[in-house]
This record gives sequence, structure tokens and C-alpha cells, in this order.
Amino acid sequence: MMKKLALSLVLFLTLFFTIPVFYLINSQQQITITDKKVVYELPYPGLLPDHPLYIMKAVRDRILDFFTRDNLKKAELYLLFSDKRAKMAEQLAKRGKSKLAISTFSKGEKYFLKIVDHVKQAKQQGKAPLADLVEKLRQSNAKHRAVLNQLLKDLPQGEQEGLSEVMRINEEIRVGLDAL
Repeated sequence: MMKKLALSLVLFLTLFFTIPVFYLINSQQQITITDKKVVYELPYPGLLPDHPLYIMKAVRDRILDFFTRDNLKKAELYLLFSDKRAKMAEQLAKRGKSKLAISTFSKGEKYFLKIVDHVKQAKQQGKAPLADLVEKLRQSNAKHRAVLNQLLKDLPQGEQEGLSEVMRINEEIRVGLDAL
């Protein structure tokens, strides 16, 4: 009986003192966010174009593209393809494969360029895109521009020629998104 009473007392005192202390400690922590920069995380790209099995991934992407009929779903799919290619371009540039990085980024931006048309077609059909999708597209475009600027800094001087076309496409996408 005495053991039960002592155990109950210890348990009560432990709970009585630890829980308020826990809340006291956590209530004093403050989280302040001073950076108003929009952070957009590019998805994991998976296999890169220099991998021997990349062809399988490309075939899978084409099949997904073919069987996706809804304009907004296709826009989301193209956004995923475009974001993955931007991330691939980053990784390829880090590996020193500049030309492959530029061509991969270019393909990604061409996918992104199709998104604006699909969103416009969806609007014409009476299916307006969600505001979240349009905002996500703008953030993604800004992130692609940041990756593009980083590639301009990182790539060797003679291998940056193809990036001017990618930059033009990115600007065209930005103008198209502003019109949505």
C-alpha cells in the first residue's frame, strides 16, 4: 500500500512540475520571419539524361502526356516535367556537363511554355484554374529564372550561348503568366 502511495506521489509530482515547465520553455520561443523571398522547392529529378536508363523515363513521360486529357491536369504535369528538368540542369551543371544542362533546361522551359496555353484553354472551356495553381506557376517561373541566373554564373564563358534562348522563353512565360 505504501509503495502504491509513494509511486502515485512521484508520478503526480513529475507530471505537476514537468508539464508546466515544458509550456513555460516553449512559450518563450519566438519565431520571426524576416525574409520575404518566396521559396520554391524544385522536386527531386530522379534519373538524369546522362544515365543509360533515362530513355525509360522519357518514354514514361510521353505516355503520361498522351493519356492526360484535362487541360489543368496537363498543366500540372507539364509543371512537374519543367521543374524536374530545371533541377536536372542544376545537377548536370555541377557535374560539368554544360551542354547537356542547357539542352535539358531548354526542354523544361518549352514544357513550361505549353502550360500557359493549357490554362488559357481551360478558361475558355469554363474551367478556371485555382488561384493556388497560378501562384505556384509564378513561383516556379521565378525559381527557374534564379536557376538560370545561377547557370549564367557557373557555366564556362564559351558555353553560355544557349542560355539566351532559354532566357527569352522564361521571359515569354512570365509575360504569359501575368496575363492569366
